[in-house]
Amino acid sequence: MRTKFTQETECSNGCDTVSTHETAESVEADMKWPKKVKHRNQILAKVYRPCQGRDSYRVTWYAAGRRQMKSFPNYAGKGGAKEYVESLVREPAKQSQAVMLSPAQAADALASIERLNTFHQSTGHKVSLLAAVSEYCEAASKLRGRTLAEAAEVFLRTTATVKRKDLMAAVEEFIAAEESRAQAGNGRRAQSGKYHYNRAIQLRRFAGTFTGYALCDLGKHDLDAFMSSKTIAEFSAKSRNHHRAVIRQLLEWGGRKDYLPVGHRLLEADGMRPERANTAEVLFYTAKEFRALLEAADGPMRAMIGIGGLAGLRTQELLRLDWADVWRVPEQIEVTAGKSKTRQRRLVEICPALAAWLHPFRVFTEGKVCALHEITWQQHFVKLCAESGMRRKANGLRHAFCSYHFALHANENLTAALAGHSPTMIHAHYKGLVTKVEGEKWFAVAPAKADNILVLGKEAAV
Repeated sequence: MRTKFTQETECSNGCDTVSTHETAESVEADMKWPKKVKHRNQILAKVYRPCQGRDSYRVTWYAAGRRQMKSFPNYAGKGGAKEYVESLVREPAKQSQAVMLSPAQAADALASIERLNTFHQSTGHKVSLLAAVSEYCEAASKLRGRTLAEAAEVFLRTTATVKRKDLMAAVEEFIAAEESRAQAGNGRRAQSGKYHYNRAIQLRRFAGTFTGYALCDLGKHDLDAFMSSKTIAEFSAKSRNHHRAVIRQLLEWGGRKDYLPVGHRLLEADGMRPERANTAEVLFYTAKEFRALLEAADGPMRAMIGIGGLAGLRTQELLRLDWADVWRVPEQIEVTAGKSKTRQRRLVEICPALAAWLHPFRVFTEGKVCALHEITWQQHFVKLCAESGMRRKANGLRHAFCSYHFALHANENLTAALAGHSPTMIHAHYKGLVTKVEGEKWFAVAPAKADNILVLGKEAAV
């Protein structure tokens, strides 16, 4: 590297504008001033001689866009201007610009680096001085006069810190928290025990797929992988939608518990989009099968089957039903809001055939129509179907009521009002399944002999 010292003639009033380009290796009496110090044809600094009002040599250079100046008592001696300017240009040649800083800038830079080192030691987060300044400038431009400290305080007041929670442990905590809703109390209706039971199975199946995961570790790709897994693919579209629903509940609860960050967007995963479930085949009993079930049953089982088939109540609504609900409103069964699936009160007409089946139960005025648990009830019903020479049909009594009632009256609004359904659902699922004649036969299924259905003693309702 060769650094060139060129000569420049200083104007009569001491200005620095007139110059010539003349190489000088030593100080000469007729040297031209100011001296320009170049490196690769770029002027890095200038040296000015003493002049009127100044008794020292001055070195000027630019650092960070600002002109800098330093004075020296001599030019060529030790500690003089020439020695300093040579060291000044030597550093940029080594690709270091530290020497170009003013003393104040250098002090600020060193203090800033020391502060960043302390931050690194206390947090483990390493940040360069350039990154820190760039981030500050970007944030300050958005804050419009407010400080970063003010912004941080607001952020901390409104943003929760995410806590790591093992996925299976989170599922168990969620199930335990929801369990209380399956218990009736203070006059309110409990959440369906069957629903709570099935949800627990589905969530444990989900958590078991991601052993060792925390809830906050889940990504969209994990949800996609679970919903496309072989285990889930074997279920029907309706069942897969049920899995999506309970996972959604878990994730929403996790956000409320600060186990997930706000705005996690996991529900935007492709696998979480509900599927359009194909309409399953509607299975129901014939009038002949219905009569066989009623005549084979006794006690509250007979009342349950009669109400299910001729009033269309859902199984859970039947199991919540009290005898007072049967007799409170003349010639109608009252399904109260607390016992209805839709949580809306409705009245269902007691047709003549149902009135005949229920007549022997007039002695019961309080207590549940059937005190059995749903699982026990279903077991008894499966056994009754087998004894009657038929197989159990899922929701067969309710499906039969809707199908035959719609065929008999050709009025989806009326059937929907009695069944606690929507007219759209009635029209979509039950239209054209049976004829009006078959509907008449269904609602004409009455006891053959009154003495065959006598209920003796209140113990029969237990």
